[in-house]
Amino acid sequence: MHTPRPSLPPPDPRVSALASQCLEEIDVLVEEWAAYVGPVRASYADLVTDQESHDSAWQAFELLLRTVAQLPVPEHIAGVSERVGEERARQGVPLAALLEAARVNFHIVWSALVRRADEEEKARLVSSAYLVWEAVGGHVTGIMTAYQRTVLEMGRRAEDERRLWFARLRETGGSNPIVVRDAALALGFQPGERFVCAVAALSDGAALHRAAAALRSSDVPLQLQGVASDVVLTVQLGARVTRDVVLKYLQEAPCGVSSEVAGLAQVPRAVELATATARVLPAGATGPRRLEESWLDVLVHRSEGFGHDLAADVLGGLASADVPGSEAERLLDTVRIHLAGTGSVADTAAALYCHRNTIRHRFDRFAELTGYDVRRPEDAALLTLALRARTQLTEATGR
Repeated sequence: MHTPRPSLPPPDPRVSALASQCLEEIDVLVEEWAAYVGPVRASYADLVTDQESHDSAWQAFELLLRTVAQLPVPEHIAGVSERVGEERARQGVPLAALLEAARVNFHIVWSALVRRADEEEKARLVSSAYLVWEAVGGHVTGIMTAYQRTVLEMGRRAEDERRLWFARLRETGGSNPIVVRDAALALGFQPGERFVCAVAALSDGAALHRAAAALRSSDVPLQLQGVASDVVLTVQLGARVTRDVVLKYLQEAPCGVSSEVAGLAQVPRAVELATATARVLPAGATGPRRLEESWLDVLVHRSEGFGHDLAADVLGGLASADVPGSEAERLLDTVRIHLAGTGSVADTAAALYCHRNTIRHRFDRFAELTGYDVRRPEDAALLTLALRARTQLTEATGR
């Protein structure tokens, strides 16, 4: 059940009069405040000049005293809280120190009222203390709200600028030294360092965001942003953060990962290669896949539609009506296992629990039907690509 707020006594005219009188000594109050908050202001003295601090304090005290005195507040004075919050945020003043200095105003205003009050008025002051506290509280809240809003706006603008420069870097392919230099400044990168890129589909972007957050918490320079239908993470490497370290952070993110590249100018190419690697992630992938593990699949995928022709041309002989489907699959499995192994007929025979002569007969039959002999290095390379293309087509069509 909600407990109603206790009713407060109406403003005491004598207290309002005291506050009006204190308006005559604002300069004294500002000096008292400056002396009192000197240690606090020391933390940001190089960010805010003494004159700026004096002017904003003077206006703050006029706002507080006019509020307590129930007097009209000029427009330029009414906006001092928000103005101070915004300006100090842009100047980089720590919020905690700023609010601590603002809360001191209660002590200064209260002391000024007590100095001017006689014994009877001091008794009245006690019951009207809430007026001073609410005035100071409103001032502090106005500062904090404006400060936080400004920080958010500054963060959004800075992030927008980083996104624009990263896009500009990609558009120029890293070929323009001026763009590389300016992009490095905007992104917080050292242009001559080494980099690695990871790319995930938007549907897997949450995992990449978590990895980026963990890296960022360790003060690792990085940029994370959407590019078309992907999420791209670029990480600057160093003595503490190697590619292997980044891969550990990415262990739960289905993504393609480029090789290391030297210099920010090479990042656009790294993004392209990581994207190509992401395109050939196996179904149900749960972690990163490195470019060096994926070159064959990448080459087939990037063959601009020739993969279907490659598989049909190289393996088409197995589709003959004279070749039973079971035999064709047996020959394909034998060739696939041989290519994935050591290249030794004995090892292939052991893997298939067959005699070596059986394997040789299958190779001969495969060569008879297709024209390609897996025991010839050049044919083996072509067959490897054709089998990759066949696998990709099967996954894509379900046939």
